[in-house]
Amino acid sequence: MTGAGLLVAGLTACGPSEPEQATAAGGAQDPKPAATSGASAGAAGSAKAAGSVGGDGTPCRLPVSFDLAEGWKPKAVTHAEDDQFAALFKQGGTTLACEIDAKPAGIIGFLRVWAADEPAAPGDARMVLEAFMAGEKVKGAPVYTDVQAGTGNSALPVVQASYETAPLDEPKKESAFAAVTPGGKAAVIQLGGLDSGEHEQMLPAFRLAQQSLKSAD
Repeated sequence: MTGAGLLVAGLTACGPSEPEQATAAGGAQDPKPAATSGASAGAAGSAKAAGSVGGDGTPCRLPVSFDLAEGWKPKAVTHAEDDQFAALFKQGGTTLACEIDAKPAGIIGFLRVWAADEPAAPGDARMVLEAFMAGEKVKGAPVYTDVQAGTGNSALPVVQASYETAPLDEPKKESAFAAVTPGGKAAVIQLGGLDSGEHEQMLPAFRLAQQSLKSAD
């Protein structure tokens, strides 16, 4: 980004706090798109894979790669040189690297990928996630669960956090999981939405990311 005005507009659209309320610079909030059936139609369903993100040749080069739900659009996050704004892209030892927008699939929300700033041991996924969660404004206590993500030789040990925030005094469900690659690179994948209902609709895409997760080292 080349100027403060553009930077602030960019932060509104892709910054770590409440992106679902993003607006075009100077504009009003976009109306909520009509929900669609299919890939992200409900928590009980499954998401249809349509491409991937994280590896070479994808919009975001990340420590891990995973499949994208149909209609979800990834975009690399551009960081400011100014320390005043750069801090908005940092949380708990990670840096925001990629946002995957659900709006083209008819849902207001994002998958965010945060890359760890320092190497980690393969067994440190929980530590990475707990450090990240320290930067979240959690209502109550997060519920941590050990998950085996990916398949076969590419499977990675993962720790997931399920929690609630209350940005407007209205509890809102959110989820995140952390993984560490064999090469010691760690990432946190976070799912947020406009409200708990949107969150439930996006869970199939979140599970798809877990199930297809592999190292991009």
